[in-house]
Amino acid sequence: MKEKWRLLITEKNSAYRNMAMDRAELVSISKGNTPPTVRFFTWKPRAISIGYFQSLEDEVNLDACKNLGVDYVRRITGGGAVFHDKELTYSIVIPESHSQVSKNIMESYGRICGAIIKGLKQLEIDSSYIPINDIIADGKKISGNAQTRKAKTVLQHGTILMDVDVEEMFSLLLVPNEKIRDKMISDVKQRVTSIKHILGKDISFNQIADAMRIGFEEEFNIELNKGILTDEEIELTNKFEKEFFSTKEWNHRR
Repeated sequence: MKEKWRLLITEKNSAYRNMAMDRAELVSISKGNTPPTVRFFTWKPRAISIGYFQSLEDEVNLDACKNLGVDYVRRITGGGAVFHDKELTYSIVIPESHSQVSKNIMESYGRICGAIIKGLKQLEIDSSYIPINDIIADGKKISGNAQTRKAKTVLQHGTILMDVDVEEMFSLLLVPNEKIRDKMISDVKQRVTSIKHILGKDISFNQIADAMRIGFEEEFNIELNKGILTDEEIELTNKFEKEFFSTKEWNHRR
């Protein structure tokens, strides 16, 4: 019999709430209160997330974000700044001791990214894993991923680009000058792709979520059962959103 994991589809939430949910799930799973969990979601309003070790003021054009109604938030995972717009974001939370998770971080990245690769295959997109945390299709990046390990629990989350507006992305990020900005935009256009660009058509969030569900089930030989946050997780989400992820102290801490 296949092991049963929980599937959460929370769709559109603020940047603060999305990050609070990930942390709440991590706490609950670390206590053994809930099974390993895969979540699919998007962002409303659009947002920029920065890595745990980054400086918000060094990475993000805060005035541009304010003018365009774009949120910003610090993640608990490392990595660089990410503009969350037309994408499906996933997270997976699982005990570090689980047989499906390698103690080797590189191997665990590869295993989890394998689920995304299988999901993209469901959409007739061939892709491959490029260590440490990228997935490429047609030679270009279509997914970036980040991982942290806390309380003997693994949290990995990442993006699957449905479409991408590189010019708008760079209007929200800080770069030294216009000449460098133009070169960076040109470089990124050559290095980044999306589901829409590859397939030549729009694919809905629900279609992609269903493909990714199959990808995770195949990669981990599990059954994903759709569930909801527990009362404890909702309380923790509210707490973490209010006391951490929406605060100036958290987001401007470096």
